[in-house]
Amino acid sequence: MEPDLFTAAAEDRQEKDPAGSPLAVRMRPRTLDEVVGQQHLLRPGSPLRRLVGDDGKGGTGGPAGPSSVFLWGPPGIGKTTLAYVVSQATNKRFVELSAITAGVKEVRTVIDGARRASGGYGKETVLFLDEIHRFSKAQQDSLLPAVENRWVTLIAATTENPYFSVISPLLSRSLLLTLEPLTDDDLRGLLRRALTDARGLAGAVTLPEDTEAHLLRIAGGDARRALTALEAGAGSALSKGEKEITLRTLEESVDRAAVKYDRDGDQHYDVASALIKSIRGSDVDAALHYLARMIEAGEDPRFIARRLMISASEDIGLADPTALQTAVAAAQAVALIGFPEARITLSQATIALALAPKSNAAYLAIDAALADVRAGQAGAVPLRLRDSHYKGAQKLGHGQGYQYPHDLPGGIAAQQYAPDEVHGKRYYSPTRHGAEARYADVAERVRARLRGAGGEGTTD
Repeated sequence: MEPDLFTAAAEDRQEKDPAGSPLAVRMRPRTLDEVVGQQHLLRPGSPLRRLVGDDGKGGTGGPAGPSSVFLWGPPGIGKTTLAYVVSQATNKRFVELSAITAGVKEVRTVIDGARRASGGYGKETVLFLDEIHRFSKAQQDSLLPAVENRWVTLIAATTENPYFSVISPLLSRSLLLTLEPLTDDDLRGLLRRALTDARGLAGAVTLPEDTEAHLLRIAGGDARRALTALEAGAGSALSKGEKEITLRTLEESVDRAAVKYDRDGDQHYDVASALIKSIRGSDVDAALHYLARMIEAGEDPRFIARRLMISASEDIGLADPTALQTAVAAAQAVALIGFPEARITLSQATIALALAPKSNAAYLAIDAALADVRAGQAGAVPLRLRDSHYKGAQKLGHGQGYQYPHDLPGGIAAQQYAPDEVHGKRYYSPTRHGAEARYADVAERVRARLRGAGGEGTTD
């Protein structure tokens, strides 16, 4: 028997006892118009519209028919849902395989069946292949003839970047459709529909604003997670004879406390500020607490990583030159892996920064230099430092008297570099904290050598 995506037996059971199916299954869209989010993929004439047919009667065919498509995006944003809608809306033969359990044998069986169906009674086949990135190169190769000759229309879903996980010949013969993360507004509409729809909770319970906000936080952009949590909260409320899913009831049912945190309001900035100030104050435990609050509230991990990079330069600087490297590496890792694993990377970076020696000398140095420039202290560049490579520059005196440091002992030439207006100014005042003590010694020695020629003093 072919591994149909939704067998007739399962559909019969759902019709007879819809309450026996999970809420996420009951609320699965039946048409493309019911799909939440992904509107950029559902415009008139889009590949998905043409696959099911704008009239919902089986799709368009012929030489301009839709190609095979890859659906790429994180879990819970609608890849399987879109495949289900295709299975419901098209009169094509629909077959599902999962790359977790299927192999070349199963793929060939489906392809052979598709060729028989097409040649025997003109029935086209849509093959939905979930988790295609789990297929080996040889397994993906087995799909090529069927896709190239359109024996099947392939809908392949993946959470991994197809450019790294799918062979290029297969990718080049298909359309790549990137699914966008669901927004809070997308999920809010889905939750409210589930509360009132006859297929869902049919108005049995209500959802207060604070409970809804917490549901959105714990969902993290995942529609399945949102509906599963809603169902758990509704079941708990009804078992207690309540008609409202209170925040306390939801917390009890999903075992997750609500974090008072508004990603667009004061808490967003207050907690972020507290994180940075705890790092600056070297309180590693407080820093981890605020990091945990941001993670639990669904804060964008890239925002957290950016704050850590700023802290590495502003509050640590050259007291530990590796701090910025750590923060940048963390930001790159976070962008690649995302949550939930990114929490470990952010924790590592936060701990390293909190326990590092501190110096804001680099921060004060550039601000002091900027203040002078903005105050008009930006005199002419000394003639010896001006560009002397173009014709006629020497007649203007450019480059004359310049001493090439590499030709001198110690690599330092006792000559004036700064404009007269700021000559002798000290912008960088290093601390003696951590590795910056070495920079403090070097700065003093170099400044003394630079003053050697004229014996000019310095001003702070």
